[in-house]
Amino acid sequence: MFGPLVTKPLASRNNKTGSWRMGLVPKFLKKNCIGCKMCALICPENCITGKEKNTFDYDPKYCKGCGNCAVICPKSDILMVKEEGKE
Repeated sequence: MFGPLVTKPLASRNNKTGSWRMGLVPKFLKKNCIGCKMCALICPENCITGKEKNTFDYDPKYCKGCGNCAVICPKSDILMVKEEGKE
């Protein structure tokens, strides 16, 4: 179902990766969220937090902008958007 991960989970906790993202970040719409936690489970850096529906968000210091969360969301409630301040 999923391809192999290139890095070990939580690798960026030692090296903040937010500074080298490709310019995309997840935008949690918080409209159709059902609280399935798939976004948090698929995140290779464990930077998505939230306990119940419509409370999930990400930590920009560690997010790589990979888009896994947006792809896995069954309700399409996460979009990858251009990061503010990036060209």
